[in-house]
Amino acid sequence: MKDLADSTESMEQLATVWRALVLDRDPGADVRDLPGIAVRWVDCRFAFWNCVTLTDVKADAPLAERRLAQAADIMRAKRQPGFLWLFEDLLDDGARAALDDAADRAGLQLAFPGTGMAGDLLPVPDPVHPDLTFARVRSDDQLTAYADLNSRAYGFDLDDGRDGLVGSTLWKQDMHAYLGLRDGVPVACAAAVAAEGRLFVAFVATDHAWQRRGYGEAVTRKALHEGARATGLTRATLHATEAGAPVYPRIGFRPNSPIRFYGLRG
Repeated sequence: MKDLADSTESMEQLATVWRALVLDRDPGADVRDLPGIAVRWVDCRFAFWNCVTLTDVKADAPLAERRLAQAADIMRAKRQPGFLWLFEDLLDDGARAALDDAADRAGLQLAFPGTGMAGDLLPVPDPVHPDLTFARVRSDDQLTAYADLNSRAYGFDLDDGRDGLVGSTLWKQDMHAYLGLRDGVPVACAAAVAAEGRLFVAFVATDHAWQRRGYGEAVTRKALHEGARATGLTRATLHATEAGAPVYPRIGFRPNSPIRFYGLRG
């Protein structure tokens, strides 16, 4: 088991950042801190804005099973689908060994895996990529392009991503959100936002047609560079998908807890 402090930080960063992001989308969003469960749920079409996570540290198997059932009940009461984010290293060894069966009994199925990461890596140099220019997201047209890149990356309908992001003031003012442009066309994106003394990197995506060219890494470096320059922060955190995970150690991030993203079965 990795350092619990790092895994706890990763979970707490999710709860902190998602509180701001879902309340930006809907001031009436379900934002509750229950015993062992944080709810951050807009109930909109963008599934990432519908989130619950388990917050107990060193939960044993009976407690973890109870929390999984409670989380699934919360998810069933909603109109729109979302995800349970589970940070594996917050469970004790017995709970991790029993996790698959416990999730199945709760009616949850694994959607995809991820990894929490962090590092004292800031500042980073202002990146230069021979193919790209960078534009900070300031308009709804740019935010639409940002949403569409993420929808394509995660296999969502374009309207679902737009339902989550377009029209947001926070994304256009407080987020250090950047598009990577190739010949003026958005091909990659990344954002960073200050949260409890750290920069949190969110929603990095690259157009499938332009992957493996360093575009995602370059635009992530741009968001980190500008975010650190504006805030003076020196530590950064993120939650990586399996596909994106190899990129971030090159920037200076270290993996902490594996993450499982669960949806309701059937």
